[in-house]
Amino acid sequence: MKNRLRVLRAERAWSQQDLAERLEVSRQSVNAIETGRYDPSLPLAFRIADLFDMPIEAIFTNPAKEQNP
Repeated sequence: MKNRLRVLRAERAWSQQDLAERLEVSRQSVNAIETGRYDPSLPLAFRIADLFDMPIEAIFTNPAKEQNP
């Protein structure tokens, strides 16, 4: 799953550790989500969306859907 997490984090000048603390996860989890090695659980995706005050769909996208609109 593609995501804009790294861009959103950088816009706020937050480190991965800063974001991890806000989400109550490890820095490694943030890194794995940003690099696409890990898809967050639905509750975590909602926490991320709430933190950035955005809908989930504005942060996470399905690459398969982008290829087949």
